[in-house]
Amino acid sequence: MVMTLSYDSPGQTNCHRSRCIALPETDCLIQSLVPLTSLTSFRVGGPAEWYVAPKGLEQMQETLTWANTEGLPITLLGAGSNLLISDQGLPGLVIATRNLRHAQFDLESGLLTAGAGTSLPRLAWKAARLGWRGLEWAVGIPGTIGGAVVMNAGAHKSSTADILVNTHVLSRTGDLELLTPKDLGYRYRTSILQGSHRFVTQATFQLEPGHDPQKVLADTTAHFNQRRNSQPYHLPSCGSVFRNPGSKTAGWLIEQTGLKGYTIGQAQVAERHANFILNCGGATAYDIFLLIRHIQEQVERRWSFLLEPEVKIMGEFQGC
Repeated sequence: MVMTLSYDSPGQTNCHRSRCIALPETDCLIQSLVPLTSLTSFRVGGPAEWYVAPKGLEQMQETLTWANTEGLPITLLGAGSNLLISDQGLPGLVIATRNLRHAQFDLESGLLTAGAGTSLPRLAWKAARLGWRGLEWAVGIPGTIGGAVVMNAGAHKSSTADILVNTHVLSRTGDLELLTPKDLGYRYRTSILQGSHRFVTQATFQLEPGHDPQKVLADTTAHFNQRRNSQPYHLPSCGSVFRNPGSKTAGWLIEQTGLKGYTIGQAQVAERHANFILNCGGATAYDIFLLIRHIQEQVERRWSFLLEPEVKIMGEFQGC
């Protein structure tokens, strides 16, 4: 493929503070030094060296070709709800899936197909209003379809693996592949896609249409309220910081270690749920990183068990 790239083209008014690259024959712009703070739920993190938000599969493939030509590492960014990005930011190209949002409900088959950037909670509410069962558990998970597929997101004893039919993924070279749950090697909150160079573009799920919408909405609302009443959402966080290790939850282990309310800088272990770390206003990514390490050290000292982070730690951190 031959690509002719336009740098800082006239009329690109949004690029006056950063360097921009216009992909040929598209309205897709690759921008430099884009702040990522507002794009993560922790509200911390430095800039992306390069950033792009493609609007479809073809633009996604074009951006991968460009990154390969430039020899850049690639990071996929969904809702930013399970990430801790370094204060120094991320090298290479950050590809945001925020424009890959679509959803198709097939009433005859009960299949739901959605783009990688589609909000999981919004999709759960929409399915409930239609009387489709199968996504009630997902209403309180602040992530996207792509992230749910990669992480095997779950709650209330249900998970993505239970309903996934297949997913389309792009390789680093832009080749499209169709994978099933068996291909993904699903385990608790992980799959073979995590840490790989394959990127989810869309996924198809098997749901159950034809139910009373009011009953499905009632169950969905109950899940939502249970999550909101037991977890802190009044301040920025990433959700659960650590994976549950087994019979004892990570939150219980942290609480029994006496760490509720423990603070480093402006990062605090939540009083309501000890497996949450809150940005109390002005926290840095390094504050949060140090608090994660402190929790691991104290829990291991007390229980002889090293908690494994569920949050993905990205970029450079001193001591990492």
